[in-house]
Amino acid sequence: MPDHFEIYSKHADQYEALVSREDYQQNIFRTLNQVIPFDNLTVVEFGAGTGRLTCMLAPVVKFIYAFDSSQQMLDVAIAKLQKSNRQNWQVAVSDHRHVSVGKGVADVAISGWSVCYIVVTNKETWQDELSKTLSEMRRVISPKGMLILLETLGTGYEQPHQPDGLRPYYEYLAVQGFQHTWMRTDYQFRDITEAEMLTRFFFGDAMVEKITRDERGVILPECTGIWWLKE
Repeated sequence: MPDHFEIYSKHADQYEALVSREDYQQNIFRTLNQVIPFDNLTVVEFGAGTGRLTCMLAPVVKFIYAFDSSQQMLDVAIAKLQKSNRQNWQVAVSDHRHVSVGKGVADVAISGWSVCYIVVTNKETWQDELSKTLSEMRRVISPKGMLILLETLGTGYEQPHQPDGLRPYYEYLAVQGFQHTWMRTDYQFRDITEAEMLTRFFFGDAMVEKITRDERGVILPECTGIWWLKE
C-alpha cells in the first residue's frame, strides 16, 4: 500500500478507478446544490485531483478554475474534461495557499478531500497553514461568496465517524462559523475482486473487512461531510 502522496504523484489512474466507484447514490451533487445552487456560478476548486468535482460541476457552472499540486492527477482530469467538449474550465498546478487567479473572481471556492492533508502533514503548524488556505479561498471569492469543504466522516462506517486525526480540524471549522451537514457516499464495485483490490490499494488490508455484499451489490460504506461558510 503506497502512502497517499505517492498515490497522488504516481498512481493517478488507480486513484481515479477507486473514486469513480464512490457515491453511486449520487448524493454529492444533490447535497451541494442544497447548500447553494451552482447554475451559472464561477467556481475556483482547490485540490481538484482527477476532476471528480470538476467534471460534476462543469455541466452547470459558468466557469470553473481547477487547481492541484499533482500534474499527474490533473492530467486525468484534463482528459475527462476534454471528452466533454466543454470550454468553461481551466486547469493548472498550484498549491492551496497560492492559486493563480485574481481576487474576487469566483462565487464559490470549493475543495474536496484535500485540505485535510494541510492538517495532517503540518502537525505543529496546521492551524497556521490551514488559515493560509482559508485566506486564499476567501481571496478568490467575491463579496458574499461561499467557501465549501468536503471531507471524509468515516470510510467503512454507515454513520458519521470522525477520524481521530481530523477532529481538531473539524472543531476548528465549527469555531470559524462553518455550517455542516453529512451524507452517505458509499463505494459500489463491479465485483468482490475489484472491491478488494482498490480498497486495499488506498485504505489498506484492514478496510477490506468492511466491504459488504447484499442486494445493492458489493459496497464499502462511506460518510462524507460538507462544511460551508458564506462571507
